[in-house]
Amino acid sequence: MNSLHQVEEDRQKSRATFAWRFRRNKLAIGGLTVVSICLFIAAFANFLAPTGYDVGDLINSRQNPSWAHPFGTDAVGRDYLSRILYATRTSILVAGGVSAITFTVGITLGTLGGYLGGWVDQIVVRIIEIATGIPTLLVAMFIMGFLGHDMHNVIIALGMSGWVVETRITRGQFLAFREREFVIAAQAIGASRLRVCLRHIFPNIIPILAVLLAFQIPAVIFAEAGLSFLGLGIDEPVPSLGKMVSTSLGYVRVYWHMGLFPSLMIAIITMGFTFMGDGLRDALDPTMNRES
Repeated sequence: MNSLHQVEEDRQKSRATFAWRFRRNKLAIGGLTVVSICLFIAAFANFLAPTGYDVGDLINSRQNPSWAHPFGTDAVGRDYLSRILYATRTSILVAGGVSAITFTVGITLGTLGGYLGGWVDQIVVRIIEIATGIPTLLVAMFIMGFLGHDMHNVIIALGMSGWVVETRITRGQFLAFREREFVIAAQAIGASRLRVCLRHIFPNIIPILAVLLAFQIPAVIFAEAGLSFLGLGIDEPVPSLGKMVSTSLGYVRVYWHMGLFPSLMIAIITMGFTFMGDGLRDALDPTMNRES
C-alpha cells in the first residue's frame, strides 16, 4: 500500500514539474499557440471565410492577391483565402480522425501483447512484423482505390495503415511497467487486470503517447498531401491543403499564389505541432535542465 501511495505522490510531483518545464520552453508555447490558432480556424472556418469554399466566378479566375481576394483566386474563380481556411479544417479533421483510429488500434494491440504476454504477445509481434513489411502508402492507395475518393475514406485508408508505431510503443511501455513494484503491489492486493492496466500502467504512458500524437499529426497531413499528389485524395469541391498544392503545379510559375499560400499553411501547421511535440518531449525528459 505504501508503494502505491508513493507512486501517486510521485505522479503528482511529476505533473507539476512537467507543467513548469513546458511553460519555460518558449518554442513549445509558440507551437501551442500556433496549434490553438489552427484549431480555432478549423472550428470556425464557416464564420471566418469570406465566401463558401465552392463559390466560383470564372470571370475572376486566377486573380493575383488583391483587396477583394487577399490570397487571390483559383482556376475557377473561387476565393483562395476561403479555400485555405476550409482546407485547414479538412486537414485537421483528417489528422484527428486518422490519429483516433491508429491510437485505438495501436493501444489495444500493444496493451494486449505487452501486458498479457505469452502466446498473445507472439501473435501481436507477428502482426507488427507483417504490417511493417507492407509500405503504408501502398496500403492507403489500395484502400482509396477500392473505397473511392472521399474524406472519410482517406481517414480510413491512412488510419488502417498507420498504427504500427503506436502498437510498438504501447507494447514496449507495458512490458517495462508490468514488472515494476507498484504494479506487483496492486496485483498482490487483488486488483483486477483491467484496473491494473487503466489505473496503474496506462497513466504512466499517456505523456509518451501525447508526444507521439503531436508528431504524428503533421505526418498525417503530409500523407494526405501525398495521396492528393497521386490523384487519390479528396474529390472536389471539398478543399484540402495537399490537393491545393497538387493542383497548383500547372500554374505555379505564373500564378505563384496558388502554390505558395497552401504550402505556407502546411508549413505553419507542421511547425506548430513539431515545436509543441519537442516541448512535450523535453518536459518529460528528467535529464533536461530548464533553469538556465
